[in-house]
Amino acid sequence: MKYLMAYLFLVNAAGLLLMLADKKKALKKAWRISEATLLGVAAIGGSLGALIGMRVFRHKTRHLRFSLGLPLLLAMHTILLCFLLTKL
Repeated sequence: MKYLMAYLFLVNAAGLLLMLADKKKALKKAWRISEATLLGVAAIGGSLGALIGMRVFRHKTRHLRFSLGLPLLLAMHTILLCFLLTKL
């Protein structure tokens, strides 16, 4: 259980930091982090961190893929986590 919590903490921190890094790069008109990378980190468990990053840094909020996709991923992850917690 502690490994799962450590994993979720790290992957969500990565999602949050990637959103911050991409926002800074967007403002500087520099090389950007791909949407596939941002969504990939969210898909492997970092949806909460990515969603918080999207809201706090006001980044990717107009992209339907993010504004709908991240909350859906978070809902799926929450359901999966609840299922795992009841089975363990």
